[in-house]
Amino acid sequence: MATDIKETAHAVDAAAVMGLLPTRPRLLALGEPTHGEDTLLELRNDLFRRLVEEEGYRTIAIESDCVRGLLVDAYVTSGTGTLDEVMEHGFSHGWGAFAGNRELVRWMRAHNDGRPAHERLRFAGFDGPLEITDAASPREALTALHDHLAVRVDAHLLPCTTETLDHLLGADDRWTDPTAMTDPARSVGRSAEADRLRLLTDDLVALLEIRTPHLIEASSWEDWERACLYGRTANGLLRYHHAMADPSPARMTRLVALRDSMMAHNLLAVPARGPALVHAHNSHLQREKSAMPTWEGPVEWWSAGALVSARLGAEYAFLSTALGTLRHRGVDTPPQDTLEGLLYALPEDPCLIDARRLAAALGDTPPAPRVSPWFGYAPFDPAHLADSDGLVFVKDVPRG
Repeated sequence: MATDIKETAHAVDAAAVMGLLPTRPRLLALGEPTHGEDTLLELRNDLFRRLVEEEGYRTIAIESDCVRGLLVDAYVTSGTGTLDEVMEHGFSHGWGAFAGNRELVRWMRAHNDGRPAHERLRFAGFDGPLEITDAASPREALTALHDHLAVRVDAHLLPCTTETLDHLLGADDRWTDPTAMTDPARSVGRSAEADRLRLLTDDLVALLEIRTPHLIEASSWEDWERACLYGRTANGLLRYHHAMADPSPARMTRLVALRDSMMAHNLLAVPARGPALVHAHNSHLQREKSAMPTWEGPVEWWSAGALVSARLGAEYAFLSTALGTLRHRGVDTPPQDTLEGLLYALPEDPCLIDARRLAAALGDTPPAPRVSPWFGYAPFDPAHLADSDGLVFVKDVPRG
């Protein structure tokens, strides 16, 4: 068995990744089992750099606010702003404070310097403007969509004025109240104003779609693409706030599913620029159902990866990441009867595992699931092995 497992391991490089896949996918996703660890971010940066340089990938998308990500894209493509500014304002979830993300953005800007526009590497956030504690007001996305249309189509075609939107939106703190996450009654998402905004947003997005040829001719494809992002975001946020006001037992299931649906729609839009690389938590990228406990009970949902895979088939590929130890978080040497325990005995570190070949070698008796003593690390589920295109294994993740 040990020999069979060893034969599934390769060095983590672009050639080895491509060797696991039947063709170059339009979306190639790398997951991680925990956030913010320098070792994992450095591995991502090195692999993505090789895939850009050797395989022609043209966009890097990460699990961060899609609207804020426009600031990062402007910096890496055109040098707009400064590195400090985009790290502070261009990321959500605190991701801008991580050294690995700063190095990624610095390298992308250096890579693009002096290149013609059509050869530049692009950046995208693909998460919604959401946190675990609250969701953003739809104001920024909705007014940006309206502004884009207002200067390019006849006024009588618009379903409302900017003043109407401003009146219906009201104060932003009505939308961002953190108590609404745990108390549906505190949410504004099912108010008469929110219901009207959902209808108006639908009308604005429909106008954007039916006027596509004119809008691209009147500005540019990139301006139209950005307006589509604003439309997706406004719609997604209004759906999310509507679900936050739901008092039923299905509330949390709807919320986590809606977030990944927003992620999926953003990911499906990214390959229009060319083949793209994606980085996020394993649970957002896997093909199997995701699950997690919440204060309202356990929830299951189809992740962004599952939704995208269902649409793209072989044009979506997913490499999950597993690790051996995270000792500064209390995650010690894995038990030998777990998948991580079997991989921990391999000499290569890090290594890329042919996941389907390993699943075949293990046969009908998969290893025992690993239990994490720390909520921030999600062990790899061995039942998902055959549904991954590859598994990156890192033995030890030291404190950064």
